[in-house]
Amino acid sequence: QNTHLKSVCLQYQLYRLLNSHCFCLLKNGMGLIIFFLCAYVPKTEAGHCKWAEVLKDLERIKTSKDIDVSLYTANADEDVKCQELVMRCFFLETAVIVQECRIKNCSKTRDVWNIWKNGNESFEKNKLTSTKSEKCKECEEYEEKSFAEFVQNFVKVIQRDCK
Repeated sequence: QNTHLKSVCLQYQLYRLLNSHCFCLLKNGMGLIIFFLCAYVPKTEAGHCKWAEVLKDLERIKTSKDIDVSLYTANADEDVKCQELVMRCFFLETAVIVQECRIKNCSKTRDVWNIWKNGNESFEKNKLTSTKSEKCKECEEYEEKSFAEFVQNFVKVIQRDCK
C-alpha cells in the first residue's frame, strides 16, 4: 500500500511536469516513456524479496503460546547449494503447524495457513531449479527443535535468501 501511494504521488508529479510550459516538448512519445518507466520503478523495488509476506506472517506467529510442536529444523547456515531444498523443508514443516493449529484451534491459524499457502504458490510457479547436492539433507535428517527455534531459523533462512 505504501509503495502504491508513492507511485501515485510520483505519477502526479510527472503529470504536472509534463504539463508545465518548460517541458511541453516532453508531451511526445519520449515523455510518455519516461512517465511509464518512472511509474514502474517503485513497483519493482517493493518486489525484491518473494518471501516478504511470509516474513510478516512469521513475525506474527513467532510469539504464539498455543503452538507447541517439535519440527524438523534446518540450520540457517546450510550450504548455499541447498538453499531451495532447505526452504522446501521449512514449508513442509509448516503443514505440520497448520494441522496442529486445526486440532487445537490456535489463535494464529490464519497466519500459519498464509505461510503455507504462499510457500506452495511460490514453489509451484518456480519449479525446483537446484540439483540435490550430496551435502544436502532430507527434511527428516534435520534435528527436531521447538516451535520457537523453528521460526527463528526459518526467518534467518529467508533473510539470507532475500539478500
